[in-house]
Order: sequence, then structure tokens, then C-alpha cells
Amino acid sequence: MSTGAAPTASAGPAEPVARVENFSLSLVRHGVRREVLHGVDLSVAPGEILGLVGESGSGKSVLALSLLGLLPDASRPEAEGRVSVTGVDMLRADERDRRPVRRTALGAVFQDPMTSLNPTMRIGRQLREVTGADDTSVGLLDRVGVRDAALRLSVYPHELSGGLRQRVMAAMAVARRPRLIVADEPTTALDVTVQAQLLTLLRELRDDFGCSVLMITHDLGVADQIADRLAVLYRGDLVELGPAREVVRHPRHAYTRALLGARLSLTGERDPRFARTVTVADEPDGTGGPVGGGAGGPVGGGAGEMAGDTTGEPRPARSPAVTISGLRREFRVRRAGVITALDGVDLTVDRGAALAIVGESGSGKSTLLRIVAGLETATAGSVRIAESTSGHGAQMVFQDAGSSLTPWLSVGEMLGERLRAERLDRAASRRRVVETLALVGLDPDVVGARPAELSGGQRQRVALARATIVPPAVLLCDEPTSALDASLARSVLGLIRDIRAELGTTVLFVTHDLAVARLMGDRIAVMRAGRVVELGEAEALLADPQDPYTRQLLDAVPTIAELDERPAPLEGGTA
Repeated sequence: MSTGAAPTASAGPAEPVARVENFSLSLVRHGVRREVLHGVDLSVAPGEILGLVGESGSGKSVLALSLLGLLPDASRPEAEGRVSVTGVDMLRADERDRRPVRRTALGAVFQDPMTSLNPTMRIGRQLREVTGADDTSVGLLDRVGVRDAALRLSVYPHELSGGLRQRVMAAMAVARRPRLIVADEPTTALDVTVQAQLLTLLRELRDDFGCSVLMITHDLGVADQIADRLAVLYRGDLVELGPAREVVRHPRHAYTRALLGARLSLTGERDPRFARTVTVADEPDGTGGPVGGGAGGPVGGGAGEMAGDTTGEPRPARSPAVTISGLRREFRVRRAGVITALDGVDLTVDRGAALAIVGESGSGKSTLLRIVAGLETATAGSVRIAESTSGHGAQMVFQDAGSSLTPWLSVGEMLGERLRAERLDRAASRRRVVETLALVGLDPDVVGARPAELSGGQRQRVALARATIVPPAVLLCDEPTSALDASLARSVLGLIRDIRAELGTTVLFVTHDLAVARLMGDRIAVMRAGRVVELGEAEALLADPQDPYTRQLLDAVPTIAELDERPAPLEGGTA
């Protein structure tokens, strides 16, 4: 990582690149107007990296859209105060004045790249619109860690993994060397090595070209690794602002302390007990309402408490539930030849056991799960799922629950569909739906709700309920918590562990987070370029990795301890 500090002017503090002044904002959602930001004051100095931290629903992304001048008209925004970039009011200025700012002064990397990439255009054409030449595009893709960059120009977005799509977006955002890069949760879909590459790239752009970065994240470890200052949002209020080193080491507000406490790590107890709620005060030393509760449910409450706290880990029988032999998957890409996603994978998972699969984006993790689920066909090799009296085949929970749920069906209808084969009457079917919702920590009143009316945490819980209402023999989880803030992620991970313990389900859990892999897997398989390069018991593998790539993954994990190794915070920038 680059360690040079950003240039500062000797003649006094420079005018901020972006300024948010006493900004309050209300939006209409589902017919109800609600204030989502309350009197926020922030600025981003030239060359500064400002980390904006908070859990889902705190107002981070809405603030980012305000800076970009992209608040949706359908939500009928009403604002007080001012939000400006390079002196242009991004809320009230004419679109003819805002458009040049977005084109030349702003770059953006969003959490879900599929909402930004054109699904009907090849990657090369989309990059060329920004870079002007394929050679430049390939160089940018190389810089953000895309393997076989030249081959990727001819593919469509849907042919790339989530992590590769995010890297393409990062390349587009930095192509014109903007004054301010707004990065809204850009690392949630990335493995730790590529996450480190992206953070390094953002710091190098700051150091080399003096651009500023607004880094929005729910991961304090990521924010601490890159930011000069940290701003903490809680339910639309700016509750803490200061040098990153100071905020992380000496948090003044109870909410900041709760965020720090919610992080999983590679040290300490593997099976921590979690309180049913995490409380936070409106004042730093008071008491208040729950963090991570409300729409998303309480942290670790109900079914979300970690299985094994009192009864211990479920003891798997010594018979295989899943046997994967010589698995190979090739994709033939027009004008690019053959890309090998899986290259001779052999794995066995015992009944009731949990295998965590880690590796960088494009390593073949998700392709492996999709083949086990029967959603893709292998080029060679085989997958065998043993018959089970306690479960019915394999069910999959996807990374983006919102896109995997049928938008026009209610929660009750989606879960009821899975029960049709059991020919239950209406009353029995509803009881089963309500019981399953209770298992994942949801109230019966969500039965009539559609996915768009639910929070991200609720949608992920519904996806778990749908996958388990008919108990599966094998539960396949593809990054189910990567887009959730720390408190909701802990709750969902607890749900999966409880489901495993109660139903005796075998679990294959794909993740790029080694701390999550440690918590969720009895064993860990490390994948790279379509192959399993290391396999072993979770604690032993992480304590003494044998493969250089595993050691590289461990070295790339962002930790709060890295504070002492970073350059001093940038001076400048006002609250």
C-alpha cells in the first residue's frame, strides 16, 4: 500500500471539493414521507479520504446520491441546507450545470455493479466509452486485479462474477482521474486480496493525483484501513466525526462502540455468545434503543443466537452427504476462447458437517455451488448428493436476496409454493409458513409483504425461510451476508448455524471473509483459479496455512491493528 501523504497547500486550507451544510432530507417511500438525514454537516478536503460508516438504513447511500445529484424523482425528495461539489449545488442547480460535474469531477463505484453496467453491451464497449481505447481499458482492468483482462472485453456483465463486475466499475470510475470518487460499499462483493488492491488503488490515486475519496462502508476495518477521517451516521444523524485513528481507538458515541463490537475477527472465541440486543444511546454515556433491530431484526436475537452456545457443535456422522469428483467447468466465450472456471475439483462433505469455501472472485466458488444446486452443468466430473430421510436435496441462498425473490409474490405465497408437494390444507400451510418465519426471526405480519417492502436483512431471512421450509439435506450459501452490515450479518450467520443444528443440515458456505469462514465451517477449502489449493480443519488451517495463497489471504485481512502502520491522518477538512 502506498504510504505517501496527500499534498497540502502551504498557504492555508484549500476550499473543500465537496461540502454538506446543515443538510436534512426527506423521501417518500411506499406512500409515506420520512426524514432520512437530519442536519448533517460534512466536508471533503482536496486529497482527503473520508470514511462514512453506519449500518443499513443510516442514510449513507442517500447522502452519496445527493452528492452525485442522482436522488430519484420518484421519491419526491425535499431538502434543507446545501450539498455542493466543486462549488456547484448538486440538489438545486440546473441539470446543465450538474452534468459536467458528474462527467469530469466525479467518479462513482456502487455496491451493486449490475445496476450501473449495461446488460446489453459487452464490457469492452462500455469501458471504451470512458477510456477511448481498448489498450487503456486492458491496462485499467489489470490495475484493479482482473485476470485475463483482454479476454474480458468481449463478455457481457452477466458472464462475470460479482467481484469481477465490481472491478470493472472501479476501473470506469478512476479512468478520468476525477476530483472526487464516491465509493458506496465497493468492497462488499470482493475477496480480501482484491479488496486490498482496490483500497490501494484508491490511496494511490489520492497520493498521485490529489483526488478525494468518500468511502462509504459498514466495515470499520475497511474504513480504518484507508480513511484519514471517519464520519459515523446513525439513523440519519452524524453522531461522530474525527481522525480515523482517534475514532477507532477512542470512540465517543455508544453507537460507534457497538459497531466496533459487532465485527467478527480471526482471533478470540470461535463460538461467541451474542447478546439479544445491542443498545445504543442518543448520548455517549446513556442508554437507548437497539442497534440492528427494527426492520432488520435484533442482533443475535431469537433464532439468531449462535448454535452451539450451550449444546456444542452438531456432531456429523461419518458418511458423505456431498461427493464432488473431478469437477471441471469450461465457458466458451465468443472471440475469447475457453475460460476454465473449475479445474478438477475433488471434495467430500460429511452429513451434518459444514464446509466453508474461500477464494478470490473468479476462483470458481459460486460456479461450484451452482453445479451442486443443479443450476449449471459440469463439463466433466460428477456431483453426488446422498439420499436422506431428513432432507430433500439441495437448496441455495444467494448473495443478493432481493434479486432471488419473486418481486410480485408475497412472502406467504413464495413460502407456500415450496409446500405444494405436501398437499397441506390452507390452515396447515399457513401454520408451517408462520413457524418457519419464526425460526428465522420474522414476525407473522410479514406474510403479506412483498420483497420491495422489506429491508435487506428481512429479505435475506425470507430467502433462508424459503430454502428451509422444506428441510434440505444440503444448504448452499453463496455470500449470503457480504452485503449486510456487521450487526445484521452476525444475526443471519446465527440463523444458519441454528438451522444446521436443529435440522441436521449439511452446509456448504461460500464467502470471501475468512472470519466468517472460521465461524461457519468445520473445515475450510481454499480455492484459486478453479482448483482447491488447501483443505483442512478451520482452526488448524488458519493458524498454520501451508499454501502461499492462503497466507496471502490472511495477510490481506483488514484489521484495526493496522492503525499503527498507516501514515498520519491528513490535516484539513472541516466538520
